Amino acid sequence: MMMKAERRQRGFTLVEVMVALIIVAFLLPALLMGFNQQADGIAYLRDKSVAQWVASNKLTETRLGLQRTQQLFKGERSGSTEMAQREWYWWLESEATEIEDFYRIEVRVADSKDGSKAPLFTLVGFLAATAVEGAGGG
Repeated sequence: MMMKAERRQRGFTLVEVMVALIIVAFLLPALLMGFNQQADGIAYLRDKSVAQWVASNKLTETRLGLQRTQQLFKGERSGSTEMAQREWYWWLESEATEIEDFYRIEVRVADSKDGSKAPLFTLVGFLAATAVEGAGGG
């Protein structure tokens, strides 16, 4: 009689195995969905970082163009730039402020041509319309 009791305690019953499988079946998709959302979030942050670099480069190009030509462009420009093995689209807008000869420069960057209305990143800078002598630092 003792041997029969010992044999029962060594293994799992079919009900216990089925309950364990049901728990795994519910938890595994939730876990995979969480990993998928995390990967999407990382990709979004990567894209936003690259868009920030593109915007920063365009604003720097505008500042350098101002130093070279002694005049700031006025109005709107747009174009595309390749960075991180992808094409990025940018829109640059220069508008006057309340201060004379002082302009607000807005750079919007998106990963598609129609992304102007909902850019990944927007950078705003302010520049005087004419370069100041000796403002290059060198």
